[in-house]
Amino acid sequence: MPNAKVLSEKQAIVASLVEDLKAANSGVLVDYKGITVAEDTALRHELRENGVEYAVVKNTLLRRALDDVELGELDGVLNGTTSMAISKDDPIAPMRIVNKYAKQMGDRFNIKAGFMDGKVLPLDDVIAMAELPSKDALLGQVLGMMLAPITSLAIVIKAIAEKDGEAAPAEAPAEEAPAAE
Repeated sequence: MPNAKVLSEKQAIVASLVEDLKAANSGVLVDYKGITVAEDTALRHELRENGVEYAVVKNTLLRRALDDVELGELDGVLNGTTSMAISKDDPIAPMRIVNKYAKQMGDRFNIKAGFMDGKVLPLDDVIAMAELPSKDALLGQVLGMMLAPITSLAIVIKAIAEKDGEAAPAEAPAEEAPAAE
């Protein structure tokens, strides 16, 4: 049996994981065997830039935390090396970034499972969501679609104004020119 100090440290880690999991919109569990330090550094940098928390976690501690937040279905994937990427803001960000690196690194870096809004997602759904554009890109697309009719109307009105405007200025300088002579 572990001593009281070790036990209290582990309980604090589990409590911290539970808080993080409750606050997270989504997350991904990853098997990271064999990645280099440079690859790990690049991954962590990109995740940090996108507001995603990333940590290597012990399976036993993560299992307890997942059970506490009712994500016990993920217990089956908690073997081998496990890291966790979670996001509190953009629910697609951890999936998108981790999937990008999984494609680059091949079998050395694999998505084990994912969850969103307190529900475990099938691996196919995690990968499908990873292919979606970022939240900012989606908002930009929506805004572009909303502005497209207005922009088209403005272009047509401008073309009509230029067409009508060309006829009037052409007549006006012809009348002014003889007066100046």
